[in-house]
Amino acid sequence: MTAIQSICVYCGSSPGTDPAFVETARRFGQILAENRIGLVYGGGSTGLMGAVARAVADHGGRITGIIPEFLTQKEVAFRGAQEMIVTRDMHERKRVMFERADAFVALPGGIGTLEELIEQLTWAQLGRHRKPVLIANIKGFWDPLCALLEHMRGLDFIHSQSAFNLLIATDVAEVLPLLQAAARPPDAEERKVEAETVERM
Repeated sequence: MTAIQSICVYCGSSPGTDPAFVETARRFGQILAENRIGLVYGGGSTGLMGAVARAVADHGGRITGIIPEFLTQKEVAFRGAQEMIVTRDMHERKRVMFERADAFVALPGGIGTLEELIEQLTWAQLGRHRKPVLIANIKGFWDPLCALLEHMRGLDFIHSQSAFNLLIATDVAEVLPLLQAAARPPDAEERKVEAETVERM
């Protein structure tokens, strides 16, 4: 097991219709700050993104926001971050998020959240990184995705020899213990592969 110092959180720039989603984002932000784990996220101040960032800031935590230039107005970059990185485009944003994070957590969100999560699962399945990836399945939000993945596995499109280890938490209090249990230092070959992955992202 290795210490996780920063977690990349993928989540919606909207709050959704269920207040439980915003409350979960706030609770997770507090948990990160209290455990001195840095937040790496999309840099916005609206929706779940803003809720998790404000909670981290309110409890004295560290925040690294990473936002593409064209979204700085639409998502309103969060002003309370210790570091705000403005990238040229979405590809650079995702690359920097990968570089800065030791693990990845997906809270509820939309197409962008799903796309970021799936990219990390794809890289993991291809053996390009071993950083833990977890979905916070709050009130069953990710149930359709879990069912789809099982459907793919059942039809042999996800093979056992290349399967990724997707962690699932139904309560935000479970997230850190699951991630810490799954984390381990990469060996020399894995470090080389991860470096190559960053270069190609």
